[in-house]
Amino acid sequence: MKGVLLVNLGSPDSPTAKDVKPYLDEFLMDERVIDVPKWLRNIIVRGIILQTRPKKSAEAYSKIWWEEGSPLIVISERFAEKVKNQTEMPVALGMRYGSMTIKNALQELKDKGVDEVLLVPLYPQYAMSSFETVVVKTMEVQTAHFPEMEITTLPAFYNNPDYIEVLSKSIERGLEEFDYDHILFSYHGIPERHIRKSDPTKFHCKIDGSCCQTNSVAHHTCYRHQCFDTTEKVKAFLGLPEDKTSISFQSRLPNDPWLKPFTDFEFERLAKEGKTKLAVITPAFVSDCLETLEEIAMEGKDQFMEAGGESYIHIPCLNDNEEWVELMAKWVNDWQSKETLPV
Repeated sequence: MKGVLLVNLGSPDSPTAKDVKPYLDEFLMDERVIDVPKWLRNIIVRGIILQTRPKKSAEAYSKIWWEEGSPLIVISERFAEKVKNQTEMPVALGMRYGSMTIKNALQELKDKGVDEVLLVPLYPQYAMSSFETVVVKTMEVQTAHFPEMEITTLPAFYNNPDYIEVLSKSIERGLEEFDYDHILFSYHGIPERHIRKSDPTKFHCKIDGSCCQTNSVAHHTCYRHQCFDTTEKVKAFLGLPEDKTSISFQSRLPNDPWLKPFTDFEFERLAKEGKTKLAVITPAFVSDCLETLEEIAMEGKDQFMEAGGESYIHIPCLNDNEEWVELMAKWVNDWQSKETLPV
């Protein structure tokens, strides 16, 4: 029997330092997130970051926490429930980090008689710290606890034409009543070395301004290329002028080269260049979360306005948008009936 496992990032159980600390520990101790030797990761995470970050992160979570709980969890649950209503297969939801574990989700599917699972990492682009870690963790859990299960993974869908159409139409609706003079596509940031580590050729990805436009097998696992490709396809679909759009990368750790340009620097640059009406899109996420709701929608607005901006909006992620639900249901139903997956 076939079933579907949707996996998103995860969340602490509450916006308190007590619950944020173990969540951050699990997240930051992931070798695909902070990819240094374990002894050094221990020093960085448990000796330095976890001494101060939980309190600050708890304050940030408190700003965006909903009455029903974590926005990311609530949105993911709504999305999963809607997908479930459009397929005959069992659908389970798990999180890479936190108490809603992948193991519990697979157990839920097993209890319903499922032995063939379609794994859906809810990330449009491939990155070792998001898409890859979900796949690796799921396979580890499957090997240790569910050896009878067969798992197939939905590929990264960053350039799938149907996805681009759904994303573009969502953006278009978000722009309907906003007189913008610039649109910023802001993606989650990762260290530059992650790009090179994910390059199967070990020589193509130079992050030199041209490699992302030069065709290569490396693009299948190159986060930077995929972010640019998503952006270009959305721009083409919506007919957006080149001079009214740009790309940036948000979130970073100090003392390490991360993908540029940095989103917070772009807020200041754009405002000083006379772009006073800014719309920000976050296409690395399908569900709004701490990074989109607090860092972009709140802090980003403050930064832009303080730099001289006049108006600002953050266009929501796809969340449980009906067209997005229908597309995911189509993908999983095609897998069930035709054994086909979007490429």
